Amino acid sequence: MTVANLTPEAKTRSRGRPREFDMDAALDAALRVFSERGYHATSISELTEAMGLASGSIYKAFKDKRGIFLAAFAHYRKLGRRRLKAMIASAKTGREKVFQMVMYYTELSYGEAGRKGCLVVGGANDFALLDEEAAAHVVTAFTADEKLMADLIRIGQEDGSIPKTADPDAAALAFLCFTKGLRVIGKTGRSREEMQSAAEAAMKLVT
Repeated sequence: MTVANLTPEAKTRSRGRPREFDMDAALDAALRVFSERGYHATSISELTEAMGLASGSIYKAFKDKRGIFLAAFAHYRKLGRRRLKAMIASAKTGREKVFQMVMYYTELSYGEAGRKGCLVVGGANDFALLDEEAAAHVVTAFTADEKLMADLIRIGQEDGSIPKTADPDAAALAFLCFTKGLRVIGKTGRSREEMQSAAEAAMKLVT
């Protein structure tokens, strides 16, 4: 993670002595803890242990637990969007691109990845009524996914792989609800076969 990606507080602190830890590795560890336990159930001591940092280093870099969460959230979104866009780019038709986006979330919703859960969905639960700034980050993430799906559906309508009768905006919202729901159900230990069957059924929205 570069200085440009840090919170304003972290940027200010970054002008001093260079950090002696790998920021991306530390945030990878933090987001694993937040995804598994949720924001409120996660303690600073758990974060320091997972991130391999002393509490003093954490406070200097992020100020508090909230600062760690916001930095981890931005890191999580950056990595996720990169992988998602690569999967979409590999598909030829609009319908195939929609399917790749659905499968991106499906593959994260079973096994070990499924049990870890989703930082975005977890953040929606934790911050909806408690922290306006953090909640805004969650809303932005949801909105970006919804818009991307609607755009992919329109691409499919243009290339003929998706019927013109489909409502791109309504279908995109339905897919958003479906994919985020997958991440919640994934924490209950559903199988790969069950999740893939659900994904195939969801594609009827654009058939």
